[in-house]
Amino acid sequence: MTLTREHAPPVVQAPARRRGRSHDGWANTLMVAPATILYTVMLIVPVGLALYLSLTDWDGFSANPAFVGAANYLDLMDDPELRRASLVTLLVAVAGTAGLNLLGLGFALLVNGASRANTFFRIVLFYPHVLSALVVGFLWSAILGTGGAVNNLVTTWGGEVIPFLSDPTWATVTMIAVLVWAGFGVNVVLYLAGLQAVPHSLIEAARIDGATRWQVFRNVTLPALGPSVTVNIVLSLVTLLKTYDLVVSLTAGGPAGQTQTVAYLILWNSFHDARLGFGSAQSVLLMLVTGALAFVVTKLRRRGELAVHQ
Repeated sequence: MTLTREHAPPVVQAPARRRGRSHDGWANTLMVAPATILYTVMLIVPVGLALYLSLTDWDGFSANPAFVGAANYLDLMDDPELRRASLVTLLVAVAGTAGLNLLGLGFALLVNGASRANTFFRIVLFYPHVLSALVVGFLWSAILGTGGAVNNLVTTWGGEVIPFLSDPTWATVTMIAVLVWAGFGVNVVLYLAGLQAVPHSLIEAARIDGATRWQVFRNVTLPALGPSVTVNIVLSLVTLLKTYDLVVSLTAGGPAGQTQTVAYLILWNSFHDARLGFGSAQSVLLMLVTGALAFVVTKLRRRGELAVHQ
């Protein structure tokens, strides 16, 4: 049987090769471009500018800053104020990170679960973080200052003034306590997210086997919270290492510069003393130390998590 043109099966044409690959590439580029531009303008350019200024003696006003090379970095080695501020910053970072995570995890365990009361307390616990650090500092200064509300009550009852902000040791402890109070709400939220991801089947199995609440927490809940603990520690550490705004409003670096952090000292040297080149060198050093500490802590935490699961 001979097929005529009328009886021949229709010819199925192969789909034309897409020219859409190039269009997809351009579309992806356009979608990524805003974030890339924002990242470059807000991070890459300022870091590059800080690196350049750290090699000059710019005072913030002259049009042509003189190039001094590594002189600013050499001056940092012999700066007693920087050494003192570094010790204060390290103390704030270590003690504050411990306080933020202990309180964050503790309150997260208390308000874990779906209920109206827990929802209310979550809002209350997170609310201090919504306030500006400057506002928090002024608020607690009015409460704990020499003529503040607490000391007025103490003297009214015949007691002596408590030097919350006028004694170096008291001021440092007070600053750390206020930092923890203002920031642990974020840790509560992150730990709550981690707790909700813990498999309930493991908890129920441990309880059926006769494990106590502490044993369940230690052997089931805490190992499962490993990633949340790592994130909370790193975020707390990085945040506390660059603390300056609360110092400005709470203690202004006093008494006698005993509560100056490195970030506060950078601002003081850069704008009060008009030494932006020297301040930029300090900021570059702080950035490198912060990045190194965050990397080391993350690595150690990852090793700990792997050892627990093995």
